[in-house]
Formats: sequence, C-alpha cells, structure tokens
Amino acid sequence: MTDVGRTAAASASLWEREEEIATITRAVESLCADRSSPGTLLVARGEAGLGKTALLAETRRIAEARGCTVWSARGGETLRSVPFNVVRQLLQPALVPMLPEEAREYLGDWYGIAGPALGIADPGERQADPQGVCDGLVAAVRRLARREWPLVLLIDDAHWADQETLRWLAALAERLDETSALVVVARRPGDVSGDSARHLDAAAAAGRPLLPMNVLSPDATAGLTRATLGDHADAAFCREVWAVTGGNPYETVELLAKVQDSELQPIEAEAAELRELNRSARGGGLVARLEQLGVDSTRFAWAAAILGDGITVDMVARLATLDRADAARCAELLRGARILTAPDPASRQPDADDLEFVHPLIATAVYNSIPDALRTAMHGIAAQLVTDSGLGAAAASRHLLQVHPDDDPEVVAQLRDAAREHLAVGAPEAARRCLERALKEPPLPDIHARVLYELGCATLLTAPATTIGHLRTALAMPGLDGEQRVNAVFRLSEALLHNNQLEEAVRTVEAEAARNPDPSVRLRLQAVQYMWEGIHPGETSSPGRSERLADLAATCTGRDNAERALLILRGFDAMTRGENAEEVVELCDRALVNGRLAPGLGWTDTEWGLELPMMLATSYAYTDRLDRAEALFTEALNTYETAGWSGGHLALAHTYVGLGHRRRGRLREAEKSLRESLRIAERVGRGLPLYWSAVCNLIDTLLARGHVEEARSVADRYGFDPPYPSTIVLPDPRPVRARLLLATGRTEEGVNELETAEKAAAARGRHNPVVHPWATELSRALATEDPGRAARLVTDARRHAERFGTDTAIGEALRCAAALETGQRAVRLAAQAVAYLEASPCQYEHAAARVEYGIAARSEAELRRGLALADSCGADGLVARAREALTAGHVG
Repeated sequence: MTDVGRTAAASASLWEREEEIATITRAVESLCADRSSPGTLLVARGEAGLGKTALLAETRRIAEARGCTVWSARGGETLRSVPFNVVRQLLQPALVPMLPEEAREYLGDWYGIAGPALGIADPGERQADPQGVCDGLVAAVRRLARREWPLVLLIDDAHWADQETLRWLAALAERLDETSALVVVARRPGDVSGDSARHLDAAAAAGRPLLPMNVLSPDATAGLTRATLGDHADAAFCREVWAVTGGNPYETVELLAKVQDSELQPIEAEAAELRELNRSARGGGLVARLEQLGVDSTRFAWAAAILGDGITVDMVARLATLDRADAARCAELLRGARILTAPDPASRQPDADDLEFVHPLIATAVYNSIPDALRTAMHGIAAQLVTDSGLGAAAASRHLLQVHPDDDPEVVAQLRDAAREHLAVGAPEAARRCLERALKEPPLPDIHARVLYELGCATLLTAPATTIGHLRTALAMPGLDGEQRVNAVFRLSEALLHNNQLEEAVRTVEAEAARNPDPSVRLRLQAVQYMWEGIHPGETSSPGRSERLADLAATCTGRDNAERALLILRGFDAMTRGENAEEVVELCDRALVNGRLAPGLGWTDTEWGLELPMMLATSYAYTDRLDRAEALFTEALNTYETAGWSGGHLALAHTYVGLGHRRRGRLREAEKSLRESLRIAERVGRGLPLYWSAVCNLIDTLLARGHVEEARSVADRYGFDPPYPSTIVLPDPRPVRARLLLATGRTEEGVNELETAEKAAAARGRHNPVVHPWATELSRALATEDPGRAARLVTDARRHAERFGTDTAIGEALRCAAALETGQRAVRLAAQAVAYLEASPCQYEHAAARVEYGIAARSEAELRRGLALADSCGADGLVARAREALTAGHVG
C-alpha cells in the first residue's frame, strides 16, 4: 500500500504541471549546454500540499537523466533557529567526504571563513563577520559548481529555512551570472517575516517564478482517482473526492490511500464515507489515527517531532524512554501508517534506521499535538541528549530556547557557550536569541551584567540602538569590573556612534574617565574620547580640545597602546588643522613599533577598532608619505579579505585603497577600487559614513578624470546632498560637491556650498588646504565676479600651504594663484607650481600643472609632457584640454 501511495503521490502532484516541467527542462538543457552558461534560479510558489516537493523530485529526475549532479535540502518549521541548517544540508554531502587537507586546498582562502559555518572546520576564537561568511558560502558554491558541473541545487520549504541560509541564498541569486548552476526553490506564499522574508523575497526577485501552483481540476482529480483505484471508479465518486479535498494533491493522495486501506468501493453509494476518511488523514483526525497505534507509537512520533532532524531509532528511543526493540517496532508501525518514512536516498545516503516525516504537514500536526508542558520537558531532555552526544552547545541551543525559565545556572552557561559558538561561525542573530533567553532564566546576580555585556557585543553591528540599552543596563549593575567594564564603556560609545549619537558617545567615555582612579585606564578612555571627537566634523562641547590633546600627547613616548593611540590622534588632528607636516609624520612614526602597527592596534583588533589605523594611514596620505599610506591601506584590504570581513570594514578598505590611488594619480585604478567599495557599502546600507566615503571619493575621482556627467549620475543615484554624516569624511564632501556643481553650471549653488565649507572648517580650525580645499576652489569660482576676494583667498591658501609645508599643498596653491594671473606673472607662478608638484607623489596634480604651464607659456614641449602624464593618469578631461591647446595653435 505504501508503495502505491508514493507512486500516486508523485503522479498526483505532477498532474497539470506541464508548463512548469517544460520550464525546468529548458533550464536543465541550458545548464548542460555550456560550462560557462550563467546560473538560473527558479521559484515554485504554492500553498501546502500543492505538489512543490514532487515538482522538485521531478526536477531531480530530469537533471539526473541529463547527467547532472543534484544536491537537495529542506527547511523545517521547528528548525528555523538553527543557523546554516539548510545550506549545510545542501553542501555538506560534497564536502564532508573530503579529507581536511583536501577541503582546505579546495576552498582555499575561504576554508577558514565558510568552513565553520558548513560544519567542516573548527571556528576560531574571533567573532566571524556575517557578510564575510555569506560571501564565503557563495564562493564555495561557485567552486563546487565548477567541479561538479552541471550542478543542480534543490531547496524545499524555503519559507522555513534559517535566516543565515536565506541571506546566503539572496547573495547567491545576485551572483548566479558568475555561477553555472541551476537552483530551484520551493516555498509557500507566507510563513516567513522580518529579515528572513526580505532575504527570501530578494532571492525570488533575482530568479524566475514558475507558474503559481494551483489545486487540481475536477478532471485531473478524476483521472488520478481512476489511476489509483481503477477505471471503474464512477464519476460521482470522483467528484466527491474533488469536493472533499478541494483538489489539494497531497490530501487527494492521502484520501485515496485511505480508500484502498478501507477497501471502500469507488462508487456513488459509498462516496459519503469520503469525508470521514479525509478527516482521519489530517489535523485532529491524524492525531486520533496516531493514538490508535498505541501509547508507545505516539511517544515515538512525539519524540521524532521534537528532534525535527537527525531522527534515528536510537535517538528517538532515548528521548521517548523506550527500549531498542519497542522503538524499532514503533518505527515500523509509523512507517506503515505513512507518518514516518526512510529518507529519500536520492537526496542523501541514510543509515538503516534514519527516519523523516512523510510530509511537513504531518510533522507540524504531530508537534502541535504534544501537550505544552510535555513538549517543553521533552525539549529539555533533547538538549541534554544532544549535549551528551558531543554535538556542542550550539546544536543543543534550539531545544534550550523552548525550555521554561527555571533559575538554572547550567542552562545560562550552556546558552552563553552556544552564543559564543554562533558568533564564531557568523550567526549573530542566533547568538542574540541565546543570550536573550539566558536573561529570562535569569542569570545569577554576579554574572547578570556579563550576560548583558555579551548580548550588547553580539548586537553591536546589527542593532546599535538595542545594544545601547543592554550596555547601559549592564554598566548600572554590579559585576562588570576592571578591564571588562572599560571594554563595556568602549562598546557603548561605539554603539552610540553607530546610532548617530556621537556627542553622547564622547560624554560617556569622558564621564567614565573622570570617575576611574587608574591612570592607565583614564589615559585609554581619554584617547577614546579624543578619537570620537576627532572624527566629528562639527563642534563638540569640548572647547580647547586640540590644545589639550597636544599637551597630553607631548608626554607620550609610545610605550603602550594608549600612548600610541594618543600620538595617532594628535598626528591626525595636526594634519587636519594644517600644522607642520614633518611634525605630523614624526608623531605618526612614534606610534608604530618597528615601522608596523602594534599588536592590539591592528585592522581586526577589537580593543580600539579600525578608526585609529585609518587615521594613521590618512595622515600619511595627506602629508605626501604615500608609500606608508598605501602600505597600510593594502594591509587593511588583505587583512579583511583573509579574515573574511566582507561588510563595512572591507568597504572602507577599498575606499582607502582608492584614495591612495587617487592621491598617486592612478585614476583608473582609483575608480575601480571605489566602485567595488560602493558595491559593498550598498549591501551594508545607505546613509552610513562608510557609504558617504565611497560615494565622495568616487565623485572626486570621476571629476579628476573629467567624467562630469558620470559624476553627476553617481551623485543623483546615491543622494550626494546635504545633510552630511555626523562623522568626518575624507576628502571633505562639501568642496567635492561644490566642484561638481560648478562643473555642471550651477555656479551660485557651488559658491554657496564652498562658503558653507569655509564656515565648517573655520569652526574646527581645520586649515589643511589639501584636505579642505574650499579656498582654492572658491577663488577660482569668484575670479571673474569678485577678483579682489579671490586674490585674498589665494593669499590665505598659500599661507596655510606653506605652514603645512608639503610639495602638494604649496604646488596646488601656486596653481590656483597662476590661474588668477595673466602674462609673465602667470607663467612664473605656473612654473613654480610645476617645480613643487614634480617633487610631489601626486601625479594628477603634476599633470594638471604641466598642462596649465604649457598653455600659459605657449610651450609645445610642456604641453606634450603634461599630455603624456595626464594620459598615464587616466585624466581624460585633462588630455582633451592639452590636445585642444596643441591643435588650436596656442603654442610658440
């Protein structure tokens, strides 16, 4: 009977599915036609029981007949809290048989990033970057697709997949053009919300929907009834089958199986029995049928529903407190009743006693039938069984989440361990759930604050506003002392910063420094305060900050990281204020250890964050020490890529690598890096400072290249308009936006923007003419309308440039002065600008000075030298200007 039922189930679910099957067949043929063919994602959408699973089974049959490798996985209603559950089902069968060395070689740099999430490598001690892990999983599929081509991936019940898997699926869907694989996803229209719904909808939007799956028509139901029961089934009986089931393929198959079991005749006289038979196949009827199998079988089914996956006779026997023989007997009874079955060997190689529910609807009905108190108790026992089996705290945590709070310190400890494991594999949401549940236990008073602190650290990047509440509560309680308290204050200030509450971040560390009696702790907190103030572009309530920072840094020798931090902060502050560049470099050099970042101040170190090394590197970049700046920027990029940090950190690294290229005059390379930065920043979220940095630098680079229309398009597309972010962006976005406005003919708006930049820079004493070039830009804009003011602005710019003392700053000021003059005075100033900029590492500015000097001096040789330099930089607008001057005869 079971075999007949299964055959009928397959045929039932494929009735009236010709168009869907044709679409799938074409997709398989396309995949098999060419190794380099882009990937495809198909989405089957329909309510429960409409045949999505059977359609995936038919996809497997079609694909395997064409020689494809097929892997499959399934979401589970009770397993949504298990991170990476579905993607592990999908990929583990290919990776687990590999020796560790083989898997490491195969996945390359992604092994240490994606391996822990896939359960094939031990996680490290650090908190994994979720975006990096997601990208690593996408890369793993890309490599597997090359090795196993043609590869077909099947995901059933995607609406019940874990959030981490759905995030990966959305990312894979975006990049399927690079991955020659066919992905077929089956889902219900609802049953998912929040971030999971967003990820699933994003994946579906990137794919191609199959036709909506509908119920069987009366004719199809009649055909299925006769195919199952015989051609003698009369029309009235067939119509009643359709009426009772509503044409639902699953319910139709189950009802017809019941008819066979009951030996009911398929004639009109017995059609009235169909409704009662149908009730026994689902809901309360299913539960009643289960109870008829006996108490032991009911307990066995309940235990299987609690486990959800990894269902074996032995594990169920232990959870249901049955001996092995009784458990085996129950398993057979439940298989015979079409409640449990052996896993499909096509999807994985099951052990002899592996089991799964015949259909998710049955699993849900059985799980919901367990009395609430007993269900909770069974989850507690299951957690212990999983722990005793050596599967780890993370595996047991999904059961612990269902246990009622009971002041159990052991449960708190297990949940904290599980949270650490989740963070180590890149699942902060799972960690958050564990720690929030631990707080409900609740923890003992002496560790309550520590649990809150751990929760705050887990939610720092995903929910800064929530983090603020957790950390404030933790700091108000006893239990956080010494270094841990200082770390909590630092994390709180970071969360405030991420939540756009910089003033409060500054006040938080300032207040903690004032109350802490330890001089070394005070020094560290003061450094954090100055760091947050240093990246704030507007006024703070801390007058005289630069003077106090200078006095404090003057006492520092660089003996520890707090002193090194203060030296970096002082160097950065002096650089933005336009103080002597040599002194800035000397401060920065003192912050290094043997020319390198000190341990604890590196790009991935969490004690201080990335702000300090970024400040150090940009200080070098704007003091013409581009070799040191580029070494640090490249180190950041390599470090984040190796560590798998694919979120905001990597976006900033690409931005600053682009900044290095831009300063060097390698404009093509700068644009490439900045577009990659913007791509990642878009994924992280618009409006953040890192997003502004990417957009601002890209527009600056496009303007330098002479690509004005493209710069305007980028500005429009990404909202490059006030209000500006609350943290500093380099270069200053106001002069960059003003240059764009001036270049597109919006002169009045450009002048207004530059005057606003003047006021903002003056308010903070930021007089570096390279970082804040508002004066030179404004003097050019006012040259015709107000030459007197333009001349005064140039004079001030030259004074500030000479105070700063770099070849770039002085050369740029002279370029501007030359542009305001005529005759021999213009030629002399242009020649001086060339002399300074030739010694500068900034080749674009050198090229511009050469072209301008060639035009002023009517020198073909200088124009051709400028043209060659501009061409090597990728400065197309400058190239065009030089060629125009040469062809127009503006040379001697």
